[in-house]
Amino acid sequence: MKGKYHVMVQNNRIRYEFDIKRNITIIRGDSATGKTTLYSMIALAARLGDSSGIEVRCEKKCRTLDDLDWKLILPALHDHIIFLDEDNLFIKTTEFSRMVRESDNYFVIITREDLANLPYSVEEIYGIHAAGKYHGTKRIYNEFYHIYSFMDFPETVKPDEVIVEDSNSGYDFFHSVCDEHHIACKSADGKSKIKDVLQQSDQGNVLVVADGASIGPEMNELFQYMK
Repeated sequence: MKGKYHVMVQNNRIRYEFDIKRNITIIRGDSATGKTTLYSMIALAARLGDSSGIEVRCEKKCRTLDDLDWKLILPALHDHIIFLDEDNLFIKTTEFSRMVRESDNYFVIITREDLANLPYSVEEIYGIHAAGKYHGTKRIYNEFYHIYSFMDFPETVKPDEVIVEDSNSGYDFFHSVCDEHHIACKSADGKSKIKDVLQQSDQGNVLVVADGASIGPEMNELFQYMK
């Protein structure tokens, strides 16, 4: 399963509309932002169909999983968009992480926690806000927004030090470039150690080079440190 899929979920009072682009999408945010409502609507629509009063439009089937039988059901699902809530405790397990990697489904995980066991992109971490496109009616329109999209950097970056996530060819390349420009360069030897290396740095302006497709679990902590 590859590509972008448009999802619309609605009843007579609320509507969600968004695109899913990767195999793992994270939805986070404070209470009362509509996360649990979205999950509940999809679960009810999958269980009751048209009698639920909820309409789900998508090229792929959308459904949820429960704690009791997820191990039995997940291997049998193919080409689905599966929504999971933070109350599903299995999302933190190594077994679930392995099954996600082997699956051809897309997963949308609603959680306020950082899931270190899953490699998700920093570009696929979203919040939910009411767009207000139905003024004058009772229906509320909700859509996703990028949580880290406001990090704008200058076109020219002149760091005092460069920290590279890996210790292999990527580090070799940046170490060579930094040598030419007399800039210190270090390897973090893994994304989970980036913050530790940052805290040990005695340089002023530090540039971190990491794989955006998998650094999502660390991004919240790194962003707070940046601020």
